[in-house]
Amino acid sequence: MLNVLIVFSFILAGAGVGFYGVDFLPETALRQVTNLEGLSFVSAGFGALIGCGLGLTVQTSYRRLERQIRDMPADKLLSRAIGLLIGLLIANLMLAPLFLLPIPSEFGFIKPLTAVLGSVIFAVSGMNLADTHGRALLRLINPDSVESMLLVEGTLKPCATKVLDTSCIIDGRIEGLLDTGFLEGQLLVPQFVLQELQNVADASNDQKRIRGRRGLDILNRIRDSYPSRVVINALDYEDISTVDAKLVKLAQELNATLLTNDYNLNKVASLQQVDVLNINDLAQAIRPTYLPGDDLDLKILKQGKEPSQGVGYLNDGTMVVVEDGKAYIGGELCVVVTGALQTSAGRMIFARPKTSVVPS
Repeated sequence: MLNVLIVFSFILAGAGVGFYGVDFLPETALRQVTNLEGLSFVSAGFGALIGCGLGLTVQTSYRRLERQIRDMPADKLLSRAIGLLIGLLIANLMLAPLFLLPIPSEFGFIKPLTAVLGSVIFAVSGMNLADTHGRALLRLINPDSVESMLLVEGTLKPCATKVLDTSCIIDGRIEGLLDTGFLEGQLLVPQFVLQELQNVADASNDQKRIRGRRGLDILNRIRDSYPSRVVINALDYEDISTVDAKLVKLAQELNATLLTNDYNLNKVASLQQVDVLNINDLAQAIRPTYLPGDDLDLKILKQGKEPSQGVGYLNDGTMVVVEDGKAYIGGELCVVVTGALQTSAGRMIFARPKTSVVPS
C-alpha cells in the first residue's frame, strides 16, 4: 500500500506541474498554440510519466533504506541518529551568521544554497564520526545493560559481555561451561566469526570441513539451549582485514571480554588492554594436582620408552608413566604417584603399581 501511495503521489504531482506549468511559458510561445487546454493535458501526461519514473526510483530507494535500517544494529542506529542531530546543530550554528551578511539581490540564491550544502556536509560528517566513535561513546554512557547485572554482596555489579571467537566455538568446551553455570553474562557471536565458521565448513580439506561443521552444530545447540544469552551481532569492520583484529576492535568498543583458545590472539588482545578468558588456561588451572603417595585408577594403553614401562592417560589427557607397567597393557590397575614433571608440552606423572602381583 505504501509503495502505491508513493508512486501515485509523484504521478499526481508531476501531472499537476505539467498541467499548470503551461501558464508560465513565454507569451510568444503561447501565441503559436491554437488549443491551450489540449497543450495543458498533453503536458500533464508527460509530467505524470516523469512523476511515475521518479516515484518508482524513490520507492525503490526507500525500501532499500528501510531494509538497511531494519538490519542495522540498534547501537549503530542510535549513534548515527545522534551524529546526524549533532551535525545539523553545528551546521545551523555555524551558518547562522551567513544570513546576516549583506548580499546583492542578484546573488540571493547563495544563502539558501550554502545552507543546504552545509547542512548535508555536516550531517554526513556527523554520521561518519558516529560510525567510528559512536558505539564507544554509548558504551561509556551505558557500559552494561540491565540483563548483564549480577547481585554480588548485596550490590549490583556489571557482568561483561563475552565475545566468542572461532577457536572456542569449534573447541566445544564452552557448551559444558554453560551447562555447569560457570560462564555468566551475554555471549556475543559476531557475524564475521559466523562467516569464518562457514568458510571452514566449506573448505576442501576434510579435517577443516569436519571442524567447521562441528563448530556450527555446537553454536546451534547452545543458541537453542540459551536463546536469551546467545546473540548474533551483525557489526562488521570493512576497513579491517583479519578476523582477530576485528574481534579485538569489537571487544574494545563494547568493553567486553574476549573468549578464545588462540594463544596468539590472547597475547595481542592483552597487549591492547582487552580482557581475555582463555579456555585452555582455565582447563590447566582446574586440573587435579597429584602428590607423591596419591592413588590413581589407570588403564595402561601402551608401552613406554623403557622396556618395562607402561603408559596411560588421565581424563584431561595427562600422560602417566608407570614403572613395571608393561605387563598390565590393556588392563586397569591402581597405581601410586611417585613424582610429576611439568614440561613445555604439558604435565607428565610418574607412578608405580600399587600391587606387585603381575597378572597371569
